[in-house]
Amino acid sequence: MARDEQLKERWEILVNKLSTQFAEGEDLDLDGIIYLIGVQELGQIHRRFKKDEKLDLMHIAICRLLEPYGYYEFDYYDDEGWPHYKVKEQLPNLKAGEQSILMKEAIVNYFLTSQYIQ
Repeated sequence: MARDEQLKERWEILVNKLSTQFAEGEDLDLDGIIYLIGVQELGQIHRRFKKDEKLDLMHIAICRLLEPYGYYEFDYYDDEGWPHYKVKEQLPNLKAGEQSILMKEAIVNYFLTSQYIQ
């Protein structure tokens, strides 16, 4: 199976599984999945977040997702338990479609590693 086809298939499986578990079957979009990863990485799953904290959660997720690609490196946890990352390499300038593919690939790899999907 071609790499793009495999990514598309795994992405659809992941979206279906996450949407069923967290969105009562309504398809989660890319941002929604990134937000869920941020909550997972923070580990404070049973609390409500303010608007600015939601953006911070998405930032945490993006850093964590792109860490295996060499763009970010975990630095430390602050006093409130929030992880902080440092930039190792600047992201290349990507078109919107290329960004979407990179993030979907990183998300699929994240959930493959955690064995949430196969």
